[in-house]
Amino acid sequence: MAQEDQEINYFVRVLNTDLDGTKSVIVALTGIKGVGRHAAQIIAKAAEVPKHELIGKLDEASVDRIREVVNTYAERIPVWMTNRPKDVYTGAPKHIIGSDLSLTNEDDINILKKIRAYRGIRHETGQKVRGQRTKSTGRTGLIVGVKRKTT
Repeated sequence: MAQEDQEINYFVRVLNTDLDGTKSVIVALTGIKGVGRHAAQIIAKAAEVPKHELIGKLDEASVDRIREVVNTYAERIPVWMTNRPKDVYTGAPKHIIGSDLSLTNEDDINILKKIRAYRGIRHETGQKVRGQRTKSTGRTGLIVGVKRKTT
């Protein structure tokens, strides 16, 4: 009964991200950019916390273990599991987590624009980048429909 009366932390801070304390450990960890469900399971197992327990009900020592495992996650996983298998500058495999992920993504797009790659030009003009059809979908702007000829 003491477990049920335990106070719950509604926000748990991990890697500059506020996680929802009312969710299980696995679901809450997916709130960090660069951490999916599979990575969250690996983190929970390495931190030795129950993965279906609410993250807000964990004690401070367990949350500290989660923080430590998240910080060292890139060294714990094989190369094929990283989200950046070959870095542009160093050539080494990296797994980028948190706010660094959005900054790295913006840098990559800026590099593509700078070297005038096809994908960079598509990003600049706001068109589809990955080869989708653009004849009938992805239209933006004021004109949407087809105008009829007036006779």
